[in-house]
Order: sequence, then C-alpha cells, then structure tokens
Amino acid sequence: MPYQMKKFLRLSLLIVMAFVLNNAVNAQQWGDYTLYALKDQYSANLLDTNGNIVKTWTFASNAKTGYSTYMLPGGTLLRSVARTGNSFQGGPICGEVQKVDWNGNVVWDYVYSTANYCSHHDVCAMPNGNVLLIAYERKTAAEASAAGCTQSIEIWPDKIVEIQPTGATTGTVVWEWRAWDHLVQNVAPTKLNYYPSIVDHPELLNINYNTQKDWMHMNGIDYNPILDQISFSSRGLSEWFVIDHSTTTAEAASHSGGNSGKGGDFLFRWGHPVNYNATGASILNITHDAHWIPEGVPNAGRLVGFNNRGVSNNQSSIDQIDVPRLGYNYSHTPGSAYLPATYTSRLACNGYSSNMGNSYQLPNGNQLVCIATSGLIYEVDPAGTTIWSKQLTGQCAQSFRYDTCYANNPAPSIPIISSVGANVLTAPAADSYQWYLNGDMLTGETNQTISCNQSGIYLVRITQAPSCSFSYSTGFNFTLTGISSNDNLIKGVSFFPNPATYVIKVGGLEKVNDNYTVNLFNLEGRLLFSAVNIQEIPTINLSNGCYLISLITDAGQAVNQRIIIAN
Repeated sequence: MPYQMKKFLRLSLLIVMAFVLNNAVNAQQWGDYTLYALKDQYSANLLDTNGNIVKTWTFASNAKTGYSTYMLPGGTLLRSVARTGNSFQGGPICGEVQKVDWNGNVVWDYVYSTANYCSHHDVCAMPNGNVLLIAYERKTAAEASAAGCTQSIEIWPDKIVEIQPTGATTGTVVWEWRAWDHLVQNVAPTKLNYYPSIVDHPELLNINYNTQKDWMHMNGIDYNPILDQISFSSRGLSEWFVIDHSTTTAEAASHSGGNSGKGGDFLFRWGHPVNYNATGASILNITHDAHWIPEGVPNAGRLVGFNNRGVSNNQSSIDQIDVPRLGYNYSHTPGSAYLPATYTSRLACNGYSSNMGNSYQLPNGNQLVCIATSGLIYEVDPAGTTIWSKQLTGQCAQSFRYDTCYANNPAPSIPIISSVGANVLTAPAADSYQWYLNGDMLTGETNQTISCNQSGIYLVRITQAPSCSFSYSTGFNFTLTGISSNDNLIKGVSFFPNPATYVIKVGGLEKVNDNYTVNLFNLEGRLLFSAVNIQEIPTINLSNGCYLISLITDAGQAVNQRIIIAN
C-alpha cells in the first residue's frame, strides 16, 4: 500500500476516533443551557453545550446582579438586585428582587430595604409563586447587651421573610423567621436567653460565639416542598441549618408549633459543632450554597453545599451528607454533635474560591460546579472527571444547568388534596402521582387516590405534560376516622370477587352490628355509587379498571379496599 494511502487511512481513523470520543463525552453531559450572571454586572447569559452564548438578558443600569440568578420553569428569571441607596453597606447587600420573563420584561420588581432591614445574598422561589429572602435586621448595642451579648456592639442578625407578590412593584410579608428569637447565652443569668449549658440547647444560637456586626452572614437558602422546611448556610458560623416553614409567624418566633412541634428552633445543624460547645470535627470551613438534592436526581434528600476550604486553604470541595431525619425531626443525642460525624461524599474542586461558589446536582449523576472567584464553571461525571468547562472573565456567585423542556414549560399547578370519603384522599387529574406521609414516600402509592390507614400529614407529587417539573401539594393534615384502631376496624368484612365481574359482593356482614353505607369511587375520587345496607353492588355499567370501595357504619367503623372490575 502506498505511503500516502496509509497516511490517509491513519488520519481518517484518527478523525473517526476523535469524533466517537467527542460524542461519547458529549453524550455524558446533561441539559441544554448553562445559566450564569456575573456579580455586579448587568446581564445574564445562557450557554449551549459547546459553551457559546445563545441568549442574553440585559438589565437596567440601576439593577446590577447582587448575587443569585435562577431560571424558573417556563423561562422566567428570579434574581437578586444590588440596589443603590441601601442603609446597610457590605457585600453582597441587595435590597431588591426581580422576576424577568424570557423576553426581558421585568414582571416583578420589589424592594426590601429600610434603615432597619435589608435583603442580601440569596433568594429562593417557592412553589406558590412567593419568594424567600435572606435579610439583615439591625440591633443596637443596647439590644445586644440586653440579649446577653458580652460585647457592646451593633449586630445584624439574619432573618428570613416570605414575600407574596401583589403587583408589579408590591408584595406582602406572609411569613417571617428571625434568628433573634432563638438565642442562647450562659454568661449573664439576669439577662435574656440565659441557660447554664450551651451544648444542651443546640436548637438555639449562641450569641457570644464569633460575634460581630455581620455575624451569621447567611448566604444560601433552599426550600424542601416535601418537608415544608428551609435550609440555609452561614459563612460567619461555617454551618448549615434546617428550620420549619410549616409554622405561623407567631410560632416561628416561639419554641413550639409546626409539623416538627419545635416552632422556629433549629431542627438540624451541621458542620461546626464548636458553635454550640459540642465536641467533634469541624468539617465546614467557610461555606456557601446549602441546599437539598431534589427528587429525580441521585442521592435525593441529601444536604449539599460549597465548602470553600474543604480540602485545604487553597482547594474547595462540594460536600454531601445523609441527614438523620425522622419524619419532620432529626435524631440527636443530647450533649453531642449532630451526626454524621463527617461528610457522606466529597468532590474535591478544580480550584479554590475564597468567597461564594455553588454546585448543582444533575439527573444523570453529574454535578455542575462554579468556582466563583476565578469564574470557572465546569461539569463533572460521577467519577469526578471533567467533561465540560467554561472560563469566564469575572465572578459568578452561582451557575445552573437546565434543559429546553424546563425552559419552555411552566410547572403544573399546585395540586389540591381533597377528602372524598371515609379515609380516602384524592388529587386532581395528572399524568403521574406519588404520595407521602409525614415527609416519607409511600412505596407503591402512585394512584390519583389514596386509601389512608393512619393519621398524619399527607402530600402528593404530580407531573403533567408538557411540563418537565414536579409539582407538590401542600400538606393535608388527616385524622383517621374509620380504621385508626382495632376497635374501629371492621374485622372480616371484605369485597369480592376481586377482580369483580358484573357484581361486587360484600362479605362478612355478620360482623357488622349497625346500619352502614357502601361507597364506590373511581381513582379520580368521584363518587360513582352509594347505597345503604346493601349486599351487592352492580358493575355492569362501569368501565373496566381499578376502583376504591368503602363501607362505613353509622358508628364510624369502616373498611376500605381497592377492587378491579373486569366485566
């Protein structure tokens, strides 16, 4: 074979191999758009998978990016704005939040800034359209001293407010949590918040640990719709926290109430046990971006965050932990540090961010990482191999990855759970369903209707095409009325045959010593048949499929059963 031909074939083979390898790498990437907005700049950009800018939002000259920019389902941006003229000064003070649609129209522009409070850092979209803001509130030296602080200084403790948009530039605070309501000190018995032992009260914040004006410096906030809980990260304390959102504002200022029964006290905290005088390793060393890994993503339910000095003083990490959750609370041994003792998994970053930084966990197991101060965004596979990167000129506090379906379609409407019979709950029509009880997934409960066998808080997750987003109901606080105990359970009563052909018979009626009503529901929760003291239910006019049937006595005894009709 002539040399030129061999050279040509060898070159062709290399080209083919390069093409195959490149496509293999690209096939590992997830999503279509990478979103970023440089801090203190006036635009946000979407990159395609090749790193090219495919869309830009340009903002007004008085609306530079303060810290966060997120895309909501349907393509609207939610962003924190570094407003001019705030009474609070420091970084990154914001004071303003905006929603900007796909075409660049500002559809909501809300200022949360006065002489006494000011929003800063992160924001979080709520499923109901509301927005959570982190804010400083000003406390004088006299107020700090009265609260048991050993220093006579002005303090800016953090609070969280939930804003309901009410107009183009207006909003209402519908919920509020204040760190100031959950303090502890052990140095001044005659002052507020005194307890002799700090370690015995990890649910409270020691006002005399690392106290300074910008004390907590909260910087990341997230909402868990299944638990109705909020997580946040604190740079000043190098710690992650979880609080209850199911409370009223009054309960959030107290130590009782809500799904957890603990009001606004910390339900869980992690990363720096010395903050509450507990022994144990301090894993977090300056931290940002605490958030839950959402459903649909590997390791869903974990807490994860950016650990700025996680590996060393010049290498950051992304740390994940499995939390010791028990329903709406978290296990904890009194007098000790919250578990786990160390991170569950760690990704050593490709560099170091002295400030800011985030990660975003993707459905295929990859992670998107933003090394904020160097402006590097990159994607790694589960093995930690970098498969995509983009070097920016400037600082990006955060970056996120989305697909076109998410960008083009709003989330489904929030489903409303209804009670449709004895111990039967139903959700609106949707494409798929998943039910939960007290924050835990109910395996196999994937129908529109659920027959409840215990009291508790039920929640349903739905999907609805063409949207690619989950939508969660609010919790339905359900009290069992028919089968909450053996006394109320009608033993031996059943419906047969199953599958039923043309008729459903009621068996075990000799166990029933009262008048009773039989109800038949479809899986949408619609009542199809109801009769008193009958022994058979005709099904000749019903379509084949799965149904719910219940019998309930006048005394409140009941039995519920799923039944298949196969005429």
